[in-house]
Amino acid sequence: MSAIKNLGLKIFSPILLLLIFFSCNNKQDEKNSPKNPNEITFIGYSDVGGTLGDYKIVKVTKDSIHLEQGVANNKIHKEWHSAITPQIWKNISSTIDVRTLDKIKSSPSKQSVDGIDETFQIRTPKKSHVYVNSYIDTIHYKQFQELKNQLEIILPKGK
Repeated sequence: MSAIKNLGLKIFSPILLLLIFFSCNNKQDEKNSPKNPNEITFIGYSDVGGTLGDYKIVKVTKDSIHLEQGVANNKIHKEWHSAITPQIWKNISSTIDVRTLDKIKSSPSKQSVDGIDETFQIRTPKKSHVYVNSYIDTIHYKQFQELKNQLEIILPKGK
């Protein structure tokens, strides 16, 4: 026999619990989300492909940077992770002009012919942008080249 005898309370109790759960999540999401919808929250960069399966994957957030690299054919895999300062984040994220992200063009993948695909991912609270082999877009690629230059300053040298 049920602990709650009234049918109205049986229905009301789960609904009340769900409302409390969702209202708590919304408040927490509002605290964590940046106030500026065009603020960059994540930057990803990768070079993947080639005959041996080379890869280099870089993930950058406001407070950390993570690098994975290796050669799939030789089963070589290395990882590196480090905290970054607000100034380093500013140096990296300031290379990207959020207003031009919708204008950047990608080109087809080259991995199927043993080529290397260069991929960038830029996230804002409003949208996630992904570009593959965008070096073909000579007008807007300069900001990605500058981003790569900034990353090379921070990342450990050598394979």
